[in-house]
Amino acid sequence: MKFRSLKLTTVKGVRDQINKMRDLASRLKALEVEMSESFLVHYILNTLPPQYGSFKITYNTHKDKWSIDEILTMCDQEEGRLILEMGESTLTVTQGKRSIQAKQKEKAKIQPQAKIKKEFMCFFCKKK
Repeated sequence: MKFRSLKLTTVKGVRDQINKMRDLASRLKALEVEMSESFLVHYILNTLPPQYGSFKITYNTHKDKWSIDEILTMCDQEEGRLILEMGESTLTVTQGKRSIQAKQKEKAKIQPQAKIKKEFMCFFCKKK
């Protein structure tokens, strides 16, 4: 059950994740539960986060299959590339939630009044 629950959620820590899976596979082997290396490689690929999509495509396009050691080094290289890529990404600006003060200011706005009839009066002669 622990083997199935292992999933990588972030870009960092691929090496540790793969080593944990290898360790669990060796424990299962000691309990006479055999797992082929190709199954383990495919399972590792399926637990990678979505950022590794191009890496998965690269694996699927190659004719020869990789061993666990090869997938470990390749994932390590891909992790370094993704970390560099994330560092170069630009910040996106999104519209956040409006604060309570902004909502109160909106409510406090005075509505325009009906037309006020203005009567002009001359200050000199006091005529309208």
